[in-house]
Amino acid sequence: MDIDPLSTVDTIEENKPSDQALMRLNMLVAITVAILATFMGICKVKDDNIVQGMQQAQANKLDHWAFYQARNVREEIAKSTVAQLRLAALARPATEQDAYQITIKEYEKIAADQTKKKEELKALAEQDQKDYDAANFKDDQFDLSDALIAIAISLLAVTALTHQKWLYWAALIPTGGGIFMGLSGLLAWSFHPDAVMRLLS
Repeated sequence: MDIDPLSTVDTIEENKPSDQALMRLNMLVAITVAILATFMGICKVKDDNIVQGMQQAQANKLDHWAFYQARNVREEIAKSTVAQLRLAALARPATEQDAYQITIKEYEKIAADQTKKKEELKALAEQDQKDYDAANFKDDQFDLSDALIAIAISLLAVTALTHQKWLYWAALIPTGGGIFMGLSGLLAWSFHPDAVMRLLS
C-alpha cells in the first residue's frame, strides 16, 4: 500500500486545532485558574481564622475542665470537713455546739459555692466543645474545597499542555464542587459530605 506523504501532512493539518482555537482554550484556562486562585485565597483567609478559633476553643475547654477539677477537689474537701466537724461535734459538750455549727455552716457554704462554680465551668467547657465542633464543620468544608480546586487546577494545567478541550470541561466538575464547598463555608450553608470526610479523616 502506497502512502502519500503530502496526503498524510494534509490530514494532520486538518486534525490540528487552529491557532485561534488554541488561544481561546488557553485564555479560558488562564481565566479559570485566576478565578480559582482568587477564590482559594479568600477561602484560605477565612479557614485560617476558623482554625485559630478552633485552637482557642480547644484551649478554653481544657482550661475550663482543669478549673472544674480544681473546684471539684475544693468541694470534696469542704464536704469532708463538714462531715468531720459533725462527728467531732457529737463528742463535744453543749456549750461548744454553737461554735461547731457556725463552722459547719461556713464549710457548707463553701461546698455549695464550689458546686455552683463547678457547674458553671462544666457548662462553659461543654459550650467550648460545641464551638469547636461548629468550627470544625466549616473547616471540613474549606478543606474539601481546597482539595477539589487543587484537582481542578491540575487538570487545567494538563489542558494547557495538551490542548485537549475535553479536559477543560472535565476540570469544571471539581471546579464547581470546590466553589460550592467554599461558598458553603463562607455563607454558613449546612451542607457537609459526612461520608467523604470520614473517608478522608
